[in-house]
Amino acid sequence: MSNKRLAAILGGCIAVIVAIVAIAVLPPASGEPNDGQADENTAFHIDVIPETPKVENEELFYKYSIAGQRFVFLVTITEEGEESEVPVTISGEAPGAEVVIYYQDILEGQVAEVVVMPEQASIGQAINVTITGTRGSVTDEKVASFEVAEGEDDRQEYAEELLDKFVSWLATNHPELGITADTTWNGTMVSPVWLVVSHYLFFSEEWELHIEWHIMVPPYDWAKIDLRHRFDALAPSYAFEIPSLDANSEPVAIEVPEAVWR
Repeated sequence: MSNKRLAAILGGCIAVIVAIVAIAVLPPASGEPNDGQADENTAFHIDVIPETPKVENEELFYKYSIAGQRFVFLVTITEEGEESEVPVTISGEAPGAEVVIYYQDILEGQVAEVVVMPEQASIGQAINVTITGTRGSVTDEKVASFEVAEGEDDRQEYAEELLDKFVSWLATNHPELGITADTTWNGTMVSPVWLVVSHYLFFSEEWELHIEWHIMVPPYDWAKIDLRHRFDALAPSYAFEIPSLDANSEPVAIEVPEAVWR
């Protein structure tokens, strides 16, 4: 065999080997079966509002609910590296309570709601809520707890009366919010152990509305609301007050709270 022919054969063999190695080490082209695996395995952590229990002066302080009412946690994610296009699925468990999740699959900047409803048998006990985020093989978990106080919802009727006052005014003065007399609301009592100031939460498809009122004589008989846009906001964006209910005052805009009420 001539040297030229042998060199040609060896050159061809080397070219084949180089091609095989290149295929082995190069990443698959977009659209091939492995595409997206990096997104699914991107690390993240979940954040839960409210923090309960919370440490103050080296003591634990719990939020409260009552049996049959809804305790609503807001859950977001923070990417630890490059932002992924694959959503994180939120799940929850709470022995002694029913758990319902709204907007279960979230990306960074979106908000899931984990709703926990304690059973009657849980009165006087703490409900431990395990909230888990899962994306591919990556998970993160947070545990929150709140206590179940004895009591019943004795504030719904009056809260609905106040809601109607604000809704009729908002429909006329802030039509950009999309809140009208036809908006459907579902309510739940919060902060049941608070006495001087009462609190109630209402939820429409788009808004969370927190209403609070002062149980005092005029002119200290005020009522306030703040509004959070559900599923993309963690804090309220609007707030209004009726300075005196007895005087039938018109609502006025007030400073927006920095955080949601729970």
